[in-house]
Amino acid sequence: MRERVLVAALLLALFATPAKAADPQVTILLKDHQFTPQDVPVPAGVKVELIVQNQQDVMAEFESTKLHREKIVLPGAKISVFVGPLDPGRYEFFDDFHNSTRAFLVVK
Repeated sequence: MRERVLVAALLLALFATPAKAADPQVTILLKDHQFTPQDVPVPAGVKVELIVQNQQDVMAEFESTKLHREKIVLPGAKISVFVGPLDPGRYEFFDDFHNSTRAFLVVK
């Protein structure tokens, strides 16, 4: 019986896969037609979940031509946008309904 338990433990150790860590999350606020923070730091080489919270009374659209993403954010709502893995650099994003509302992902 003891040998069976030992064999089972050994097989479990050999075939068990480690748990995958969750993708990093970064929250971006949209208020008074400005993104906060303006420069959003994210790590290079990993997939990142951006949580965009629209704290305004008007609809917004998170858009980035460099990131190939666009998604509408209803007033008072939040969205999730996955990006990456990205190379180091600056990636602009904006509110397509209010073009002067701009910020950057800063990938390091």
